[in-house]
Amino acid sequence: MLYLIGLGLGDAKDITVKGLEVIKQCSRVYLEAYTSILTVGKEALEEFYGKELILADRETVEQEADTILKGAHQCDVAFLVVGDPFGATTHSDLVLRAVKLGVPYRVIHNASILNAVGCCGLQLYNFGEVVSVVFWTDTWKPESFYDKIAKNRRNGMHTLCLLDIKVKEQSLENLMKGKKIYEPPRYMSVNQAAEQLLAIVQNRRLQGEEPEIAENTVCVGLARVGAVDQKIASGTLQEMTTVALGDPLHSLIITGTLHPLELDMLKLFAVDKSIFEHMAE
Repeated sequence: MLYLIGLGLGDAKDITVKGLEVIKQCSRVYLEAYTSILTVGKEALEEFYGKELILADRETVEQEADTILKGAHQCDVAFLVVGDPFGATTHSDLVLRAVKLGVPYRVIHNASILNAVGCCGLQLYNFGEVVSVVFWTDTWKPESFYDKIAKNRRNGMHTLCLLDIKVKEQSLENLMKGKKIYEPPRYMSVNQAAEQLLAIVQNRRLQGEEPEIAENTVCVGLARVGAVDQKIASGTLQEMTTVALGDPLHSLIITGTLHPLELDMLKLFAVDKSIFEHMAE
């Protein structure tokens, strides 16, 4: 059988008891290593689980999925995912491939950033469509994520922005030369995401639009949610460009219509409490 097991968000101990029991009985255990990261490395997981882990990068999962599923008719294979197994659509593809090969599968869920963001005090049912904010390059600066945030804002909904992760990426030069040389990992910070959003706001104003988002829009920056040293900061979009949240992974929330209880919670994490005092009046 193929088991898709969520690892939660913090460290090795965030796995469920059920998930740990299954790992111990599996012949092969793969660790998905490109849609998210834990605060501990592969070695710490291996020590806690008592199992050797096989790193599965994007190429392995998306192009060589049959390698993962090989022999899963005769033995148990586990595929470990930081957060919840279905936080990334790639893993639906793995399930579909397993079904096509006649391999039964089972999912063991865990906490995901999609529900753990409630820690900042915003109510989960007030969130709209989740968006991904990608790293801009000199020649590629997409703005589609802004339009989704604006749509959520018009509907009074909050937006969770998942920030870009670049792991095992090749430079254009090495890609064209066919060299398997990879760039160092990069993780987008709340500061970078806020700067890109503000640049889009400026662009829209130059085009004669009145943007749904402005420098004083209330936002929440989150870092390492679920870890002992998780950090939350609430404030304006402008403040998010300079707030210090430390190591990855970061997430950014653009708020919609705020309930009084949500405002009270956001005050606990305020960069500058006066902003929220003014809103409560």
